[in-house]
Amino acid sequence: MGQDQTKQQVEKGLKLYQANQTDKALHVWTKVLEKTSDPGGKFRVLGCLITAHSEMGKYKEMLKYALAQIDTAREMEDPDYLTEGYLNLARSNEKLCDFQKTVSYCKTCLNMQGTTVSLQLNGQVCLSMGNAFLGVSVFQKALESYEKALRYAHNNDDKMLESRVCCSLGNFYIQLKDYEKALFFPCKAAELVNDYGKGWSLKYRAMSQYHMSVAYRKLDRLPDAMECCEESMKIALQHGDRPLQALCLLNFADIHRCRNDVDKALPRYESSMCIMTEIGNRLGQTQVYLGVGKCWLQQKEFDKALDALQRAQELSEALGTKLCSLKVHCLSEGIYRSKERQEELREQVVKFLQCVEELELYCGMCGESIGEKNQQLQALPCSHIFHLQCLQNNGSRGCPKCRRSSMKPGFV
Repeated sequence: MGQDQTKQQVEKGLKLYQANQTDKALHVWTKVLEKTSDPGGKFRVLGCLITAHSEMGKYKEMLKYALAQIDTAREMEDPDYLTEGYLNLARSNEKLCDFQKTVSYCKTCLNMQGTTVSLQLNGQVCLSMGNAFLGVSVFQKALESYEKALRYAHNNDDKMLESRVCCSLGNFYIQLKDYEKALFFPCKAAELVNDYGKGWSLKYRAMSQYHMSVAYRKLDRLPDAMECCEESMKIALQHGDRPLQALCLLNFADIHRCRNDVDKALPRYESSMCIMTEIGNRLGQTQVYLGVGKCWLQQKEFDKALDALQRAQELSEALGTKLCSLKVHCLSEGIYRSKERQEELREQVVKFLQCVEELELYCGMCGESIGEKNQQLQALPCSHIFHLQCLQNNGSRGCPKCRRSSMKPGFV
């Protein structure tokens, strides 16, 4: 199969995919992969297969095609193709929660000496790197990466990228418990979808609605949370988006738990866990176990709660997700205190304090903790994060953490 025929078949597959005929599209692309003699065409069809398997949640297949794409790019000896290949390799590992590999491949991308074509991918590279740093709870580097991604989006007038970064920033501030910002950013993403997204995939709307839902839940606006999550789930079901279905089920379960309706929450956690396990989202599995543990705590079923928390801790340690470990130790500490088991209590207190120290989750001005309760935060241009009120009281004396003068406000 030559260059022109390859191009025609790739386009045919894309039209089928956009019409939600995924199986037919995959069949066309797989045939092209078997028959084409055009390296550029092979690279493009592998890119289509990577995107399709990512959206279906088949991350191991996604990784397989990403590795094949890198091999093709190396044969072609083209830096632009190599940059795109390494980006897809980074994304595959991000989806599989292998965050250290993600960061490594992202750094390879940023060090490539390609043309303006590959430079336009740098915003997406920075977004993936930010998501990986957030996955391992390295908050300053995550924020730094997101700010760079936003700058690339603004400079290239890339509204799709800006929308994706805003959703990730919503997740970032959920974790640090600034729920005002956690709602602001996905709302901004939803605005971008409404204003510019007529020809975009509906997944952009679905993701913004999902992140809005999580923020509304944290703000105890449960009817709003339910409405946004239902809209997100509807789109996810229409498009066979398994990863988003799993996230929505997890959020539905959390909403029911917040309503103290454990009987409705537990089956939804179970359904979410089935998909999370199937697709390999270990970070999602950790969140499910934390939610289940909280449900059993509400029921005063302490042994069942400890079992769920132990499972969450095992996954957290494997992934290097320190914030999840912190939450596990905090909840376990409360259980052992109630059960008056002093030895286990002391162990959990020590581990909790170790996590706090490693995460450096404290304000560099007042010394009080960050992420313990809903508080307004602000980042300086150096990406160090402080309580907003402390910064306002500090005036323009710069960042005490890095002693660098910071006269202009941060991007986010």
